Amino acid sequence: MTERTPPPRTAALADRDHKAEIVDRLYDVALDPIRLVDLMEVWESSAAPLRVGPVESAIPLEDPEIEAHMQRATVFLDRYDASAERGGYRSVLEDIPRSAAFLSDGGAAIADCNRPAVVAFGIAPGGAFSALPFEMDDRGLLAGVIRKVAGGRAEKVVTLRIRSTVTGSPVIVRVSRVESGTDRPLALVLSTELVWPEGFEHTVQEAFGLTGAEVEIVRGITLGLPVKDIAEARGRSAETVRTQLRSILAKTETHSQSELVRVVLGLMDVALIPTEGHGGSVPRGGKLDPRELREMRLADGRRLTWIEFGNPKGQPVLYMHLDYGLIRWPASAERHAGLRKLRVIVPVRAGYGRTDPHPKGMDRTEAVTLDYAAVMDHLGLRGAITVPLGADLRFAMNLANRRPDLVAGIVGCACQLPLRTSAQYDRMDKWQRFILANARYAPKVLPFLVQAGFSLARRLGKEAFFTQVNGGSPADIDTFAQPEVREAMMTGSDVCLARKWSAHDAFSRECISSEKDWSAIVKACKVPVLLLQGDQDPQTPVQTVQELMAEYPHLEVRFLPNTGQMLFFAEWPLALDEVEAMAARLSA
Repeated sequence: MTERTPPPRTAALADRDHKAEIVDRLYDVALDPIRLVDLMEVWESSAAPLRVGPVESAIPLEDPEIEAHMQRATVFLDRYDASAERGGYRSVLEDIPRSAAFLSDGGAAIADCNRPAVVAFGIAPGGAFSALPFEMDDRGLLAGVIRKVAGGRAEKVVTLRIRSTVTGSPVIVRVSRVESGTDRPLALVLSTELVWPEGFEHTVQEAFGLTGAEVEIVRGITLGLPVKDIAEARGRSAETVRTQLRSILAKTETHSQSELVRVVLGLMDVALIPTEGHGGSVPRGGKLDPRELREMRLADGRRLTWIEFGNPKGQPVLYMHLDYGLIRWPASAERHAGLRKLRVIVPVRAGYGRTDPHPKGMDRTEAVTLDYAAVMDHLGLRGAITVPLGADLRFAMNLANRRPDLVAGIVGCACQLPLRTSAQYDRMDKWQRFILANARYAPKVLPFLVQAGFSLARRLGKEAFFTQVNGGSPADIDTFAQPEVREAMMTGSDVCLARKWSAHDAFSRECISSEKDWSAIVKACKVPVLLLQGDQDPQTPVQTVQELMAEYPHLEVRFLPNTGQMLFFAEWPLALDEVEAMAARLSA
């Protein structure tokens, strides 16, 4: 009798209350990324107990229910654009994508309105107030309330019940004052009239895997129609519709019509917000010189891009930009590269900026290594000193192992080595632990968490987001406060995150790749390696580095005081000194 290989063990979140709270937080984050911190707290309390002992014996989290909700919430995030430039009273309407709403001073014309109001009420910005589909007496009552609320002569919020002349049904309107930025005071009129967005049925079908008939039932339930009316409209019996509704609840993993409506309305909140496309121009800052984005095509048609600066005839330096896409150096550092006779090559990795992503399923470390080799071969360069940041060390070492002709030595800055124990994750600051521990222990849920983080960065602005994420390292905050450093990081990282572009998928792949066991790559590395490490690194603290170095005696490590994860940007003169010294030793 043939023995079957037992399936790999997996872990799930057992606490039903915690799981329900996580699901709620997922949808909160999908609709408003500012709630990501709340999800972090709930998630950590549930996931931390799964991190026990050596990493190689860890049981990965696989919870089909949580994963299904994350996939669904990802559809919401896909249409979220937190970078939309908003200002004045327009932002009030932009924040109400599914309920009919308009702005008015109670006069003859509508100041502005959102698209649902155009559809539900047949009005337009600047159109006549008398066009509202309400009885004349109701319109008069509403206009009077608007004038009082807008002028501050009534309660801040007044609720009215009036009747639609189109549907004959009652409409609840909520009138509140808004800051208009104009001379005339305005009030926001928010109604209970919902509008099914054009093309929204395709979004619902994609999110929940429903049939066309089921989507129509969801539409009716969402718009408040009774089952009997839905059945009549569809020419079916009420019992048939109820049977289909039970199937819908099962597919959407909801337990009641009200819960179904809540989830669908959440999706509707972002369905009308357009998603911006791919961005690719080379970023430039106030003091940074412009850099030409160069490109080449591989045999399979994939596009690789890179920038370079320094002395075109100098010592090749291959710089690796970290998963944040930090492709630019401080302006002084870029100028000094030329003075030091260094030719700095900065390939933009797959999925960042205009470099095409790798096909699904490719090993990230191997694929990135091949891309680096392709750029170096295209330029005809050999014997480079490689400067990796963070876990980019694996790319530098793997390139040195695969193509020793391309890499003469490595000067790493704030590098991460393959982690061995759960305690090494626990020592990280909360943001770094949230991403990297989940990359190792719960890789299936990581893409949603990363995408939510990118949306939060857009919402807060990259500067505020960096401060929040790196707040556990005073050294990094001090480094970021330097104008040249802030300019380089904000400008360079545009290949990772910009108003119209987000590399969250590539970032997720980078993180999952970095948390696999690549110790064999480290042990096989034969070129000289110097690692400059910070004493305030929120991701790889001193104790963790010291523990890991016992396995790799062939690596030289030096700790620099008052530095963190942004060590290179704080101590670039020292880093370039070491690059020059290593090149000189190797050429002697």
